[in-house]
Amino acid sequence: MLYFLFRSLLPVVMATGRLGVGEILEALNAALGPGDPVWFKETHARHLRVRDFLAPRRALQARFRDGQVPEHVFRAVACLQGPGVAPVLRCEPTPSGLSLQLQRTAVFERVLGAVTSYATPAKPASSGPRMLLHCPALHCSPGALRLSQLRAVLVADHLARALCAHGVCVRLVPPVWDPHMQTFLEKLRVDWPTALERTSTETLRSRVLTELTPVHDGETLPPGVLGRLCLKELMEELGRGTGYDPNVDNCLVTEDLLSVLAELQEAVRHWREGSYSGLADTPDAVADSCMVVHVVSCEEEFQQQKLDLLWWKVDDQAPLSQKHLVCGPVKIAGALSTLMTAPEYYKLRHAQMCKASALKHGGDLIQDPIWTEIFGVLSAATIKFEMLSTAAQSQLLLTDSSISTKGTKSGTFVMYNCARLATLFESYKHSMEQGLYPTFPPVNSLDFSLLHDECPSLPGPAEPDCSPSLQSLGVPHHCSHRDGVQVPGTAQHGFQLIL
Repeated sequence: MLYFLFRSLLPVVMATGRLGVGEILEALNAALGPGDPVWFKETHARHLRVRDFLAPRRALQARFRDGQVPEHVFRAVACLQGPGVAPVLRCEPTPSGLSLQLQRTAVFERVLGAVTSYATPAKPASSGPRMLLHCPALHCSPGALRLSQLRAVLVADHLARALCAHGVCVRLVPPVWDPHMQTFLEKLRVDWPTALERTSTETLRSRVLTELTPVHDGETLPPGVLGRLCLKELMEELGRGTGYDPNVDNCLVTEDLLSVLAELQEAVRHWREGSYSGLADTPDAVADSCMVVHVVSCEEEFQQQKLDLLWWKVDDQAPLSQKHLVCGPVKIAGALSTLMTAPEYYKLRHAQMCKASALKHGGDLIQDPIWTEIFGVLSAATIKFEMLSTAAQSQLLLTDSSISTKGTKSGTFVMYNCARLATLFESYKHSMEQGLYPTFPPVNSLDFSLLHDECPSLPGPAEPDCSPSLQSLGVPHHCSHRDGVQVPGTAQHGFQLIL
């Protein structure tokens, strides 16, 4: 789901003069001729030693007769050019498919020579698309927030940040009015809009009451239910049965359901009243230009489908494009019950982080206000890593075991190593200020021909240090540049992977 969202926004995201994976993939697929895209960017460390992009053999067999790639395609790929497209070193058939490697020396030189432009998010050439991100889990109180709902909240927050960084206009719904939920989101470093009160439902209620199915004689509705709406006929009428649960039939309309729908309507109305320049200010234009993405837990999906249909039923100006990003279930391995709430989970990770720090530096740190803030940041980062490191649709298995820096899958392991890297950077900075090392040479004086691989092999502890550009762990180590300037070698643990 996330992949297709970003692919749909690719023309806006990648509309720059910088080198970009999107531009290269587009050019490669165009070189193969009409048809579905087949190329993908290689990410596996072992394969990156010999290739940067791959067109799988089976995909080529489906595209070309007998899987034989025409000679003119090889020539087109080898001479690949265009805005944002890196120069090609070689393109050759392999048992896995068509393998392509870029001229990495040229790529390194071009990227490292303009690091600032790559570190700054690309600005779209024109007004970006609109996206309404709706997270129903935020309607409940934090004490009732399940772990699967917490996962949906963190996925929505992460997706909003990523889309905004690439020029997409994002509006978050619902605004949080519960002060306890606001406090909990602040602990998690989740930036979400707030409101003083709920959106009024008076106008919407009047419209819905006219659409309700009449109650049969002797039938009693459950407490708090205003009435019933039949959605199956609407689903068939609109032709929106694909992807919807076949059991979606009647919808019991409640005040809470109307409140959720009123907040969605208010968000779309906000865009209609303050539309972009150049966009036709008509209801149809707003409905066509705005995509609604409901980020829901697997338990909330069925109810959200009913809400979609209800919105189309009672609002002629409802956005035409509504998609669901369904987050998989979250389970806990160990002694704790899967009924653990989100605040309890936060307290567990926070306590473990404090305990680990106390064992390392002493118990007095827990009382230090500065370290209290640090513990909060590390706890939130640990939870986000654990919740976001697995594909959103997949089941997530958490552990309640004591904190450990030995495994590679725990959020604590990542935070521990990030702290080590931060210490490494800080130590180098202080050493530079003390004059222990010379100033890093200008980029144009570096010999980029020494850089060959994205992930260079690491020399073992008993092997001689023969890497031309990066040194193994130890002090002092230096690497030489062609202008004779020496700079300190980097620690073997993790730093060179970041570079």
